[in-house]
Amino acid sequence: MAAVRTSGEVALNRVAIAAVIVITLVFLAPIYWIASTAFKPRNLATTIPPTVLFQPEVSPWVKLFTKRSQLRTQPTPEEYEAAPWWERIVFDGGEKVVRDGRGNVQWSAYPDRFMNSLIVAITSTVLAVGMGTFTAYGFSRFKMKGEADLLFFILSTRMLPPVVVAIPMFLMYRMVGLNDTHWGLIILYTAFNLSFSVWLMKGFIDEIPKEYEEAALVDGYTRMQAFFKVVLPEAATGIAATAVFCFITAWNEYAFALIMTNRRAQTAPPFIPSQVGSGLPDWTVIAAGTVLFLLPVAIFTFLLRNHLLRGMSFGAIRK
Repeated sequence: MAAVRTSGEVALNRVAIAAVIVITLVFLAPIYWIASTAFKPRNLATTIPPTVLFQPEVSPWVKLFTKRSQLRTQPTPEEYEAAPWWERIVFDGGEKVVRDGRGNVQWSAYPDRFMNSLIVAITSTVLAVGMGTFTAYGFSRFKMKGEADLLFFILSTRMLPPVVVAIPMFLMYRMVGLNDTHWGLIILYTAFNLSFSVWLMKGFIDEIPKEYEEAALVDGYTRMQAFFKVVLPEAATGIAATAVFCFITAWNEYAFALIMTNRRAQTAPPFIPSQVGSGLPDWTVIAAGTVLFLLPVAIFTFLLRNHLLRGMSFGAIRK
């Protein structure tokens, strides 16, 4: 028979539930605020007190993907009616869409910066997790001289903040022609995440019993085959967790991207704050770019949620 809960236990459970709800609301409040700002009219973005109820509009998103300039003369009724609906939204905000000599719309650089972030973050994550897994396997399964010193040296690469080494790296990159290139950022982010990947993956691989590999070797597998068929499935949880953290770090990195890039390889973090309107920062456009920037990380983490929640028994050898 289940024990009857006392009034004190019931009260404690209610307090715990209330605390969880409050903490959740505190963490979700900034996300809600930036998402709501992405659909606000510009004049409501910085009102005091803040505007909570408003008529949503898509003008920030139109402005995010187009180049604009201040509207010096009002368009004629014929020009206004002939313009597409999204260009009328820009007109209503006191701006106009910039066009080239042939009348083609000049799109903003945000899509290119967003794609640069995807290229750099995905490639550096794959490299960091891949090399980190192989390195961690070597440290975990083979004894070598000075192992502790080597692990400490790998960890020491994370002891300095990026901004401290950004200037020396900029000078070195300028000498070898890696400034404002995708590979320049990929190398930096891979090196920066590699130490984290090695240490985290070593902890996961240490928990995988060596007997699994020994059984595979006895069955005729090579060391490499045992690694891919036994160790990797067992380490899927660790690989997923490491990939998520490496991707988040590379995706959100700001200092290196600001100093090492200018135009061709610039990523979204240093570009989003540069979105200004006519005279003052347009916070609605910045909010729209931020919301879109949040989606890849959220989707990537969501896709790996099952691996993150699995135990180390995944792929274990069973009778």
